[in-house]
Amino acid sequence: MALSLADMTEFSDRVESVSISGIREVFEAAGDDAINLGLGQPDFAAPAHAREAAAEAIREGLADGYTENKGMASLRKAIADKHARDQGVDVDPANVIATAGGSEALHVVMEAHLDPGDEVLIPDPGFVSYDALTRLAGGTPVPVPLRDDLTLDPDAVEAAITDDTVAFVVNSPGNPTGAVSPPEDVREFARIADDHDVLCVSDEVYEYTVFDGEFRSPLEFADRDNVVVVNSASKLYSMTGWRLGWVTGGPERVERMLRVHQYAQACAAAPSQFAAEAALTGPQDLVSEMTDSFRRRRDLVVEGLRNIGLDVPTPGGAFYCMPEVPDGFVGACLDRGVVVVPGEAFGDAGRGKARLSYATDEESLEAALDVMSDAYDAVTR
Repeated sequence: MALSLADMTEFSDRVESVSISGIREVFEAAGDDAINLGLGQPDFAAPAHAREAAAEAIREGLADGYTENKGMASLRKAIADKHARDQGVDVDPANVIATAGGSEALHVVMEAHLDPGDEVLIPDPGFVSYDALTRLAGGTPVPVPLRDDLTLDPDAVEAAITDDTVAFVVNSPGNPTGAVSPPEDVREFARIADDHDVLCVSDEVYEYTVFDGEFRSPLEFADRDNVVVVNSASKLYSMTGWRLGWVTGGPERVERMLRVHQYAQACAAAPSQFAAEAALTGPQDLVSEMTDSFRRRRDLVVEGLRNIGLDVPTPGGAFYCMPEVPDGFVGACLDRGVVVVPGEAFGDAGRGKARLSYATDEESLEAALDVMSDAYDAVTR
């Protein structure tokens, strides 16, 4: 006999406060032959040496059991060496946790630091998980609108801090904007965390995809243990399906985050750990190949959108752009077989905008621009 909702056990207020991502709703509404500019996934194969490292570990029976909760020591050393190589930051491998992608890394950060009612300042528009994971941990997300160039303003962050603020999130290069924070802003984020004794959560998963400006991490400028870094092989090495990320911070923070991770996950998947270690320590040719390709695609898309008549800040990194669009534009694109994501899926300040991912081939991008031009004409004439 089927039970009605009234007959079922009630659900937590935390889970009722979130819903399925608006991105997924757009995907499900699209046809099978649609050009998908909504998916944040590089269209490159993972490095061959990374795939082979996982395959060899499986063949040799090395990936059959649990690893350490934090992840294999050799992987954590590779991650620490990566931070030394790329940021000149001394990270103790003991202070690294390998996670099931950057998403789990964000989750353990929130669970380890938030009590009910604690506030987390998040960029608006910003990655959808910041709001949802804050709520699922019992916290209260506080949106901070971005500047006109879609970067996060340190002054706006500092002005939004209250007695209830526990953390703020920085994401550069950013999703959904592609914006890259200038070094002086990143230095300010570290200062704000130290001066106000709040946690700066730096989401650095698009670190390698920078076209204009330079990537800098708040970890470089922090004087106290008030920065945690979330990163992932997903976008750095086109390994989204491998679900291998990491989080690093001071030892006391890592110990608390490990408590969450060990009960929720035990350890990241062993084959993925072998693959990520190989990606981090092996040839880095794919990084420059991807960056050069995404730069060409960015230029193609930005020029095309402006020729259509849309106003779009030039993204400095990642593989997203966020043009201002007229009412009905997203639906008109979807009706014509091009998937773009409405800006409000990323926060109230995203209304009147749309997010486009150009992580697809140039031929498809050119075809999509033709369709978007037709959609624009249809809703503006």
